Amino acid sequence: MSTETDTESSMKDGFSKYADYLNNLNDKRERVVKASRDITMNSKKVIFQVHRMSKQNKEEVLDKAVKDLAAVTDQYLSRLVKELQGTDFWKLRRAYSPGVQEYVEAATLCNFCKTGTLLTLDEMNATLLPLSDPSVEPLQINILDYILGLADLTGELMRLAIGRISEGELDFAEKICSFVREIYRNLTLIAPEMDDSSDMKQKMETMLQSVMKIENACFSVHVRGSEYIPLLGSADTSYPLLGMPDIE
Repeated sequence: MSTETDTESSMKDGFSKYADYLNNLNDKRERVVKASRDITMNSKKVIFQVHRMSKQNKEEVLDKAVKDLAAVTDQYLSRLVKELQGTDFWKLRRAYSPGVQEYVEAATLCNFCKTGTLLTLDEMNATLLPLSDPSVEPLQINILDYILGLADLTGELMRLAIGRISEGELDFAEKICSFVREIYRNLTLIAPEMDDSSDMKQKMETMLQSVMKIENACFSVHVRGSEYIPLLGSADTSYPLLGMPDIE
């Protein structure tokens, strides 16, 4: 009789531990989702700040964008790092992935506008190390979220290129075009090998539209000259970008 009682008691203890583990994991997931949303919202503000750039205020706008990005890192991303460091954070990846992708998009956009180069994954992860406790495994941005963030970056660069053309900065727009084309070319080699490729397939289609829209805009300026530039910001449908639809 005592053996059955001991067995029942050990089972209750075991299930109680499982229940505590799942409850703690769900609580952690809720906190991670909240942190991810905050990162997303504030990273979008950084992106909007970059789009305020013009020939007259470029340095001022970019300096503010870089400061705002640093604030996102220190105030919001640090919360996510502290929540996930030292844990098996792959279990919660879907909870924090949207925020990390938006952060990658904002950081790479700022870096390109400042330096004309791509901010690498290693460089991004290096900025996260000081946020972590050195005694535990640090949270690092994984390659999948980095690639998905890069795919979204191309859409923002398309909008930036169209804006630069409308202000007569064709050289900068052509630089953006080459950069976006190179990202797309490299990702076409990677995308088929990705295990979780459903999101990436859709992003690749959107990315191709962005590449084509930048190319067509630059081409139209070369062909039609300065008469085409004012039409980029107009609602006149008689001058489509060689049949390319607007991208939301």
